Amino acid sequence: MEARAQARFVRISPRKARAVVDLVRHKDVDEALGILRYTPTRAARVVTKVVSSAAANAENNLELRWGRLYVDKIYVDEGPVFKRVRPRARGRRHLIRKPTSHITVVVRERKEG
Repeated sequence: MEARAQARFVRISPRKARAVVDLVRHKDVDEALGILRYTPTRAARVVTKVVSSAAANAENNLELRWGRLYVDKIYVDEGPVFKRVRPRARGRRHLIRKPTSHITVVVRERKEG
């Protein structure tokens, strides 16, 4: 059985979020949260919340044991890009792109043995 959690439309670049997500893939939930606690990026705070939420979903909804949970799948998809305009010299404009991300975490219980 698996539990999942998603954070959608997070205002962080998918490229930056993927760098953080790669640190915790296939790790135990406690180990993943420990790694994220000491990762000094803005994306780490968001990923921490999603991993915690997925683990809480597993514990409360599916009655899985927290100590045996691990991050089975974790991935970042691109969300919509907000486009803003900044005035430039001679009446021109410059497009500012503000990317968003969808972060998905799936946790499973490790088999005994």
